[in-house]
Amino acid sequence: MASIFGFSSRDPARDRQTDLSRFNRLAKLFDQIAAEIAAEKTGLENRYRSKSTNAAFLVEAMENGSASASRSSEVSELTTSILNCEQRIAALARQNSLMRDLRHSLDALVEENGPQGSTAEAEFVKRTGVGPA
Repeated sequence: MASIFGFSSRDPARDRQTDLSRFNRLAKLFDQIAAEIAAEKTGLENRYRSKSTNAAFLVEAMENGSASASRSSEVSELTTSILNCEQRIAALARQNSLMRDLRHSLDALVEENGPQGSTAEAEFVKRTGVGPA
């Protein structure tokens, strides 16, 4: 668009495409980070269950006299590890919630930033699997 003052602006459709390209990169980044968080949380939960089981069996063995009381330091180490796992799992849950909130905000921004049903928006939905419901 040309102006009488010599200033020209870009076509709004081109701006929309640029924005959607940027939003698409953000969506992919949020998805990648969310997948990393989920993978770490899953692995940590598996180790947590294993350590909890080991600690329970060790305490039971000590109570039954089939394990020496000298193994109490091992119980203490397992307890510390279990507590650390619980704290990390909680932190990962908060991070996952943040990623969901950011992704939801991005999806809302795509919906309100331009004409509904545009070809570029349809492309965003196709690439990222999100968009207006």
